[in-house]
Amino acid sequence: MARRLVVRSVFSVASTAWSTRRHLLSGVDSGMYAPAWMQEARSSLDWNRVILRCYATKGKKLKRGTINSEGSISDEKYLALEDALAQISNTFGKETVMWLGRNVIYRNVPVISTGSLALDYALGVGGLPKGRVIEIYGPEASGKTTLALHVISEAQKAGGYCVFIDAEHALDPTFAEAVGVRTEDLLLAQPDCGEQALGLTDTFIRSGSIDVIVVDSVAALVPRAELDGEMGDAHMAVQARLMSQALRKLSHSLSRSQTILIFINQIRNKLSSGGFGGPIEVTSGGNALKYYASVRLNIRRTGYVKKGDEIIGSAVTVKIAKNKVAPPFKTAEFEIEFGKGISKDGEIIDFAVKYGLIVKSGNWYGYGGENIANGKENLKKYLNEHIDLKDLLVTEIKQRLVRAADHVDEGGSDDEGSSSESNCCSSGEI
Repeated sequence: MARRLVVRSVFSVASTAWSTRRHLLSGVDSGMYAPAWMQEARSSLDWNRVILRCYATKGKKLKRGTINSEGSISDEKYLALEDALAQISNTFGKETVMWLGRNVIYRNVPVISTGSLALDYALGVGGLPKGRVIEIYGPEASGKTTLALHVISEAQKAGGYCVFIDAEHALDPTFAEAVGVRTEDLLLAQPDCGEQALGLTDTFIRSGSIDVIVVDSVAALVPRAELDGEMGDAHMAVQARLMSQALRKLSHSLSRSQTILIFINQIRNKLSSGGFGGPIEVTSGGNALKYYASVRLNIRRTGYVKKGDEIIGSAVTVKIAKNKVAPPFKTAEFEIEFGKGISKDGEIIDFAVKYGLIVKSGNWYGYGGENIANGKENLKKYLNEHIDLKDLLVTEIKQRLVRAADHVDEGGSDDEGSSSESNCCSSGEI
């Protein structure tokens, strides 16, 4: 009797497995739902796994062993995990939990350019990553807002919608247009308090229609309690709590909307504990932004750009203080011209000289064995008059930067990286 039951059980399992095999080969494309394990079995024709699955669905006890190619997970564990993932997908939606190496690819991070070749290269992925929180901080008049406006300009060139939340009430539309922003296509908000500003931000992010949101600045996000109070009233850590609560809420919907959220922040001097040593620089709004930001850019003015005795711009250095998508702590140097923004022509010249595309001898610049301009300013004019040469240089520079980045990713030394780049990308001389 017992032998007869065993034989009947074996025939039942074999029959189920055979029908499953026939179902897979005949095609699951006929409108019937095929679970993930069945699709994988169909592609690999792993009938051992199909039979094991049949045992599991019949409540039979499985033997110890492995059913995945790596041989690291037992049958019972894998099937239990598969059922748990299916339940999670049905309850919370697809892509709630993903296999890191199968579903999530970090190599091709979607980005928006910063408007600076040097900074795009230093970031390691070609720009600011989408769906992330970005913090740009530094002293006054260092180029924080200018850099943010360039990001907006690049996003608009790609057909994106952008929002500028002007908490400082200080945005100059004329300067924004000079940088390259289409102000007629830029949404501007000047909120009354911090809660309103962050509420607007949350609404825009959840809409999924905005590519870049700039909040200028964290220090100007005044909590309503502080506005309703009297001058001199103590409000302990109200702004820090506001930022912490907002970021916990915003970070959840950012990745789904692929919106870049840029916070411009100011720095303050904090006396060191015990009274020893000098003051310590800290950013406004507490520590929450430091943790939630995927990229933190520390921008500083390191000198001035002169034309003769006239100061026409600033030489700035951007240090990547934090980077979750590429190696951090790289630096980029470029020029910001007053009333114009980042000097892209200056960057092209610096990189072209660095890579030997243009030869510099004294104050002369040569190309193709001939001197073409005397002085950097004259070379800028020459490139703007010869757009074909300018485009050729830009294309070649980008190819060199990509090759250098790939070389670093493969484990090579960054011979063309941050240290040499920092020395060449902004001389501050015209």
